Amino acid sequence: MNATPAAADEATSTGTVRAVLAMRTREGCERRFEAAWLTIADQIRVLDGCLRQDLIRDADDPRSYLIITDWADRRRLDAFGRSEQRAELLRAIRDLRESAQRHTYQVLHSVPSEPEETR
Repeated sequence: MNATPAAADEATSTGTVRAVLAMRTREGCERRFEAAWLTIADQIRVLDGCLRQDLIRDADDPRSYLIITDWADRRRLDAFGRSEQRAELLRAIRDLRESAQRHTYQVLHSVPSEPEETR
């Protein structure tokens, strides 16, 4: 049984989504990039729908980062993505990066690890 286009649209607008931004900094801008991201993340974390943010650095390339953000649903992520607030916040890191690429994923399943005391 195939989903109707309306059902497919509804499925993509509800449920947790994860945005993954791959960024490479300009030479020598790594620490400034990290500091700027922390400032930005502190402001984004209080927005409606923002669930979590992570900054991850490549273990083999210290200029390459992933910014991973979880949002309650696609509608709220997209609203933030179109906002003037987003444009203003990201202006702080725009000049520090060499490249950027973004992908958005639907979170289908999450499997938490066992608590430490039970291992």
